[in-house]
Amino acid sequence: MKRITALLLAFSMMLLCAACGKTEEPAQISIEPQETQMKAICELAVMDCYYHNVAKYKEEDAAGFWFLKKDKHFWIEYSGVVRFGIDVSALKLESDGDEITITLPEARVLSCKVDSSSLTEDSYIVDKKSADITAEDEKAAFAEAQKKLEEAAASDRALLLKAQQRAQTLLEDYVKNIGDVVGKEYRIKWIYIDADGGKTEDGGSGTRAETET
Repeated sequence: MKRITALLLAFSMMLLCAACGKTEEPAQISIEPQETQMKAICELAVMDCYYHNVAKYKEEDAAGFWFLKKDKHFWIEYSGVVRFGIDVSALKLESDGDEITITLPEARVLSCKVDSSSLTEDSYIVDKKSADITAEDEKAAFAEAQKKLEEAAASDRALLLKAQQRAQTLLEDYVKNIGDVVGKEYRIKWIYIDADGGKTEDGGSGTRAETET
C-alpha cells in the first residue's frame, strides 16, 4: 500500500512541474502535506474482510393446529464481505511549521454484504421436525443474516483498530515522503476520535493520552 502514497506524491510533483513550466522565470516550489491527498489515501486504504457464519431462523406455531402445531426451524450457512475504513469527512490536517497535527477518526464499517453466490440448497439446514419452509422464509433468513453480519463486524474491535492503524501507517508514509522531498523532518501529532466523539491525543510518542469528551 506504500505505492498509494508514492503515486499521489509523484502526481503532485507532476502538477507542480507542469505549472512551473508555464512561467517565464523559475518559481519557488512549495510542497507540504495536503488534507485532500490524505483523504484520497484513506479512501484507498480500505480493508475487506471475509466472514463465514451460520444464522438461525425460528417461527413458533407456524403450521397446523392444536397439538399438531409445528414450528419453522432452520439454519442458513453463508459467507459475506465487510469493508472497513475511515470516514474521510472527519479527517483533519493542521500544519504549524515542522509540526503536523492529524485528526484521525475511528474506523467503521463502510459496507457489508452477504455473498449471494455462496448460498445454495445445501446452505439451508432444516430441522427434521420443522414445518415446510417457503421462499419468503428463506428471504427473511437472508435479511437476518445480513443484519447479523453487520452487527458482528461493527463489534469486532480488533479489525476496526487494524483498519485505523492501516490508514495511520499510510498517512505517516505520505508525510515522511513529503519531508524527504523537501528536506524537512516533520513531527506528527495525532488526535484520535472514537465512535462517541471522544478525543485521545498522541503527541508523537506512540502512546495515547489526554482523553477528552
